[in-house]
Amino acid sequence: MTKIVPYKVYTGSENMRIDNELLEMSISNQSTTPVFRLYGWSPACISLGKNQEDSFIDKLFLKDTGIDLVRRLTGGRALLHDDEITYSYVCPVSYLKHGENVVKSYIEISQILIDKFAKIGIKLDFGGKKEVNTKFDYCMLISTGADLCYEGKKLIGSAQCRKHGYILQHGSILYDYNRELLEKIFHENIDTSSITSIKEINPELKKEDIISLFESID
Repeated sequence: MTKIVPYKVYTGSENMRIDNELLEMSISNQSTTPVFRLYGWSPACISLGKNQEDSFIDKLFLKDTGIDLVRRLTGGRALLHDDEITYSYVCPVSYLKHGENVVKSYIEISQILIDKFAKIGIKLDFGGKKEVNTKFDYCMLISTGADLCYEGKKLIGSAQCRKHGYILQHGSILYDYNRELLEKIFHENIDTSSITSIKEINPELKKEDIISLFESID
């Protein structure tokens, strides 16, 4: 059985601390039980990839607009965590059929999301078909094999880190987005033809509807 950590809203630093603690606790206890967590962010927060440089960030603008800034355990590009639902999943590499293979482990873990969204008529598949344009600092504009898409548009971006035989995978499920704010933060045109959100797919769905999907994983 998977351990479920109920949805709760935290600051960016608290969210990253909790994800790290879940990983470290699993390692320390040599746990064989996967952990699935859903969470939100307040205030809105930019998370940088583990090794991403931050020279493009206007920290004064973030301060003036009340947006936090944190660094993730995982790699990749920056994300604005605002009107979204975030998940994290921790498990031993040995729990997965193909845990040693990074790409295949993404597929196995992401299948949880695919199966749940299928229950409400949202059919997701994997990204990676679109050529990566490396000039983008905003992670959602880059499509990789680790992403989940709806009708070719990116809905969920995920990232992994590994430590002592354990995997932490977390990702952002876009409920809605503010294009104008994104362009001010990332100083680039946000081509919304390449991304989508729950609100665009089905305006009738509320965040609570998505959260309730994951009350039970097994």
